[in-house]
Amino acid sequence: MAPQVLIVGAGPTGLVLAIRLARHGIAVRIVDQNSGPGQASRAMAVHARTLEFYRQLGFADAVVDLGIKIEAIHLREAGEDIAELRLKDMGAGLSPYPFVLAFPQDDHERFLVEQLEALGVAVEWNTVLEAFTQDEWGVRAVLVRGGDRIACSSVYLCGCDGARSRVRESLKLDFSGGTYDHLYYVADVKTSGPENRDLVGHLGPNTFALMLPVRSRGMQRLIGIMPPQAEALPEPGFEDIRPVLEPLLGIQVEQVNWFSTYRVHHRVASQFRVGRCFVAGDAAHIHSPAGGQGMNTGIGDAVNLSWKLALVLQGRGDHALLDTYQAERIVFARRLVATTDRAFQMIVSQGAGGQLLRSWLVPHVFPVLTGFTAARRALFKALSQVQIHYPDSHLSGGRAGEVIGGDRLPWVPQPDGGDNFDALQTLDWQLHVYGEPSPALSVAAFELSLPLHAYPWTDAAADAGLLRDAAYLIRPDMHVALALPRQELDSLRGMVARYHLRFAPGKSEV
Repeated sequence: MAPQVLIVGAGPTGLVLAIRLARHGIAVRIVDQNSGPGQASRAMAVHARTLEFYRQLGFADAVVDLGIKIEAIHLREAGEDIAELRLKDMGAGLSPYPFVLAFPQDDHERFLVEQLEALGVAVEWNTVLEAFTQDEWGVRAVLVRGGDRIACSSVYLCGCDGARSRVRESLKLDFSGGTYDHLYYVADVKTSGPENRDLVGHLGPNTFALMLPVRSRGMQRLIGIMPPQAEALPEPGFEDIRPVLEPLLGIQVEQVNWFSTYRVHHRVASQFRVGRCFVAGDAAHIHSPAGGQGMNTGIGDAVNLSWKLALVLQGRGDHALLDTYQAERIVFARRLVATTDRAFQMIVSQGAGGQLLRSWLVPHVFPVLTGFTAARRALFKALSQVQIHYPDSHLSGGRAGEVIGGDRLPWVPQPDGGDNFDALQTLDWQLHVYGEPSPALSVAAFELSLPLHAYPWTDAAADAGLLRDAAYLIRPDMHVALALPRQELDSLRGMVARYHLRFAPGKSEV
């Protein structure tokens, strides 16, 4: 069967896009120029929003079991401990995954490859996209593998092929931004002494170093800035940074599994879509390491794009749905790149602002703030990506309680031990009511083949900011499309008509 979607790049973004498309019943082909999953990848943090998406796919618990929950951040400066920030369950009540998970990208990719293979789709490794053209009928690409050229026709093409994206370059998209002055390193090492299970970070002028645990190998992942004397070397190695690094993090390295250096950029593509071609993940935006946001953002791109492609390909939604991918994701990407850039520049700044941050705010103010529930919740929302919303999207409308159209559906535990996220595993549209649905809403939902889930009104629903007896139209990516305080049927029917939406019949629970 000819693929409906050709995905170029089998990192986390491309793999999640392929998995979700396959789950939607879309024929997908995924290729990558590498010989297999990454060996020296840098992304470590898996945030709550990504785990919520993985729960939709049925494998969040498996990912959590493979990683390590980070319970604290230990901050150091000048070789001394200066602060400890407690992270354990900092998002309690906000998500079923109220923590930051350390799960290295190389292990992560291998896991996702296995999930994709279980759906009958194999990554075609050692395969390069040479060229492609598009017209009103589709995309025609030329792939190269082992010296052979392979023609591939598809309806859509998705470039998930990283910072040096062939797809983005072929589309002639501007990729404005900059490159940080420093050379960075990443290493897998075994340290002496008790096993570290927390995040250890060193702050200093033009100095940045992190250590995170890798469960699968009992190793520690080190990420940081190369010291100036090592950066000047033609081919610097771990031994060149050992004398500086070990005192910074307070460790002794017994074994080095691998070591690599790289440059860090901060850039956003001028467009995320040109006709039938899309870019996502690092092909669309690249970030500083601050907050561990890059990989999670790429996965969010994949989730956002997948259901829109699926609906259009299945004739269940208008092509205008595809316009909302760029509109929703590029705004967030621009804001995130600017935010992480400012945060990172402040962390390593030699100026008075950086010194104030490191010597006073971090050791004295942050630990106090994180002792307060409100501050911990704010930190969790900022890091975990549960705060991402699309209030200005054409797919968003209304307000009911504290929830506005475009928000992530708040998580609400149920009295029976389940929660309102259980129903979201259908990967399709549905209506939620927390209280009593009106007879007219029930009839409309039945006529539209739109699953309706009615949950009892509880204190947990009120705490989540929901409005009693309001109706919420939930998108396949767990965002609220419409928040209808009085169960307004005209708004619901208006969106259905505007995007020619056709819903897949499912089980209602009323």
